[in-house]
Amino acid sequence: MTRAAATVFVVDDDPSIRRSLERLVRSAGYAVRTFVSARQFLERGDLDTPGCLVLDVRMPGQSGLDLHQVLAAAGHDIPVIFITGHADASMTEQALKAGAVALLAKPFDGQALLDAIARGLARA
Repeated sequence: MTRAAATVFVVDDDPSIRRSLERLVRSAGYAVRTFVSARQFLERGDLDTPGCLVLDVRMPGQSGLDLHQVLAAAGHDIPVIFITGHADASMTEQALKAGAVALLAKPFDGQALLDAIARGLARA
């Protein structure tokens, strides 16, 4: 899938993280849409658009892991890259078993995220 044909959806409750990720993803040539919560993504995200999801694990209300389960249960096979400031071995194992492309601990290297996005889009 070409960069122009894909959208990277970013869901994170922290506005500075969303802005930073939006700039990084755009600088790599991808279209990007940001969301403040899992609920907002479910209400406004276009799940028919080819792409991948960069998803914070811990957010108020519905967590990123919960959103991933909801999407999978509804038959949406969008590649997911989890980001978190609270990574541990159990969370990493849970995310990867659920089919996530990667789980990156904040702060992470921008290139590591772009590489994970490329892997995710190759799956899409």
